[in-house]
Parts: sequence; structure tokens; C-alpha cells
Amino acid sequence: MEHKIGLIGCGTVGQGLLQILQDKKDYLRDAFGFEAKVVAIADKLKGTLIVPEGIDIPAVLELLGAGKGLADYPKAVPEQAKSLDPLDMIERTDADIIAEMTYTDIKTGEPATGYIKKALRLGKSVVTSNKGPAALHYREIQDLARQNGLQFRIEGTVMSGTPVFHLAECGLAGNAVREVKGILNGTTNFILTKMETEGMDYGPALALAQKLGYAEADPTADVEGFDALAKVVILSNVLLGGALKTSDVPCKGISAITKADVEAAKAQGFRYKLIGHAKREHGAVTASVSPQKLPLSDPLAGVMGAQNALSLETDLMGKITIQGAGAGKLETGFAILSDILAVHRR
Repeated sequence: MEHKIGLIGCGTVGQGLLQILQDKKDYLRDAFGFEAKVVAIADKLKGTLIVPEGIDIPAVLELLGAGKGLADYPKAVPEQAKSLDPLDMIERTDADIIAEMTYTDIKTGEPATGYIKKALRLGKSVVTSNKGPAALHYREIQDLARQNGLQFRIEGTVMSGTPVFHLAECGLAGNAVREVKGILNGTTNFILTKMETEGMDYGPALALAQKLGYAEADPTADVEGFDALAKVVILSNVLLGGALKTSDVPCKGISAITKADVEAAKAQGFRYKLIGHAKREHGAVTASVSPQKLPLSDPLAGVMGAQNALSLETDLMGKITIQGAGAGKLETGFAILSDILAVHRR
């Protein structure tokens, strides 16, 4: 079955998705009966391209790799490469799935939430890697999708392509998830790992994370726990049925942890990790983000470097722990693909 796909945002993740769709084209057709026709791309910096007969993916990847914009697409007539607001692109394209991959605004969820709602109102399912809409407006958007007989899927919002929501929905179907606890930010896990294994102070460890591309020039969202906060709210509301806001969740990052703290924990047989935790108990869901000293016997204690991991406590299977990448071009591109395939299977 052919699906027409529109991309909003074509930065690292969008280009990762395009690369996978190109490289895996034959496999996806043979294994799943899935064929993708990318009919539209809208990006704030790179421009807009609407080609109903299908965009030449290698040509677009070559353009963007050379630092050019979509206006330079060689096969487009001027009307097809006319710069448009994503809201206008959604109206003009006949895509049946919109992949929304714009930047995250954790305070408002905009402009992504507006894009998602418009697509759903116009009969297009939406998959996204954007934490903002998922953390702030998940229930409202999911209700809108269901009212229109569509899907809103968010696999890439918490652990990139490591399958959190597909695991709960499919692999653990029939289980009730009672509690989740995880390492949800690779940057802070990398910093804490370097502080323990190489005896680095916090400042140099952060500088190394920035040099290697794990941390932004302004690392506040990572090191103060705000990235993990958004993710734990998503987990709370999607897996545990909560209705939490970010303001409901106590949040403390790792910036106050010293090398002496890390060494003292190690001497006691413990290891510091920034932990996002949520639990359903007595009908209420509570959550927190904080540095915790974990015993080395805890599966999360052995997760080092920039990896992410999540433990789910279930009623039938007990504790299940998954570990994998929490970021990356192909990894998050795969998350978007996995959600597109889920739409396809239904």
C-alpha cells in the first residue's frame, strides 16, 4: 500500500527519515507491503517543496547535504517550491500522514501543536518526535485524532528509536504498567559517567559533552533536568493514565553534583544517575526527576555513556528494562518510521 507523506521539519531527524525511506525502500515494500511517496516538505530554514507525484529523495538529500535549500530542487516548477507556512502546506498537500519534526518548545508546545491539530482536522494522521505537544497536550490531541478516525503517534519523543510505546502497546499488551523509572537524558548520563570513570569534575565533563555534540551550547535543558521532565510527564500520562503537567513534577538536575559526591557514592557501592520516575498508586499518578544513588545491582546503574534506559514495572511480567540510544539522526528517523509503519498496519 502506498502512503503519501508530508514532512514538517527537515533537519537532522527529517533527513534521517528520508535516508531510511530511500535505503530501505525495497525491504519495506517486500516485508510490509509498504511504499512511501514523500509529497511535501516544509522547513523554516530550508523552504517548502510540494510535488504531488513524489519527491526525488536522493536529489533532496544531495541538495541539503550541500547546504542548499529546497528552492534549488532541480525538478520543481516555481509553484512547487514556493515558500509556505507549514499550516498552508498541510492544506495544500494530499499527504495522508504528516511527520512533524520541528524544534521543541516545552513551555507552549507551539508551533508544533498547531500543525498537528490542523493536520488531524484535515484527515491526516500525525507522527512526531516533538516532546512539546506530547508533554503539554497529549490527551487533547489524542482525543482529536480518535474523533477523526486517525492516529497520533509519539514513539520518538522519549527514547528516540528505542521502542518504549510500541513495547507497551504491542509486546506488553495485556499488562498494566504500574511504575516507570529511567535514564531519559543521554547528556547527563555521559557527564556522570565521565565524572565517575575518569575522575572529571562537573565543568570539564560538561565541556567534553559539548565538544562531542552531546550537549548544546546552552545545556540548561539537559543538566537541570527539564528534558527528562518533559519525558517523564509523557510517560506518566501515556503509560500510567495520568494527567500531569510539567509544573506538577518536582525537578532537580545534576549541576550541583561534585566529583566528591560521585566518589563517595562509588565508595559506598552506589552510582549516581539522573532518574525520571513515575508511579500509579492508590488511583493517583506522581512523578519526579532527580539525581539518585542507585545500588550497582539496579539494571539502570550499569547504563553508561550517552545511552538511555527505562524500567517498567508491570502486573503480569514484573520488571522489564530496555536500553538503547536516546538520540541520533538515524535512530530518531527510525522512530518516525516505526510510527508510520504502525499507521500503515492499521
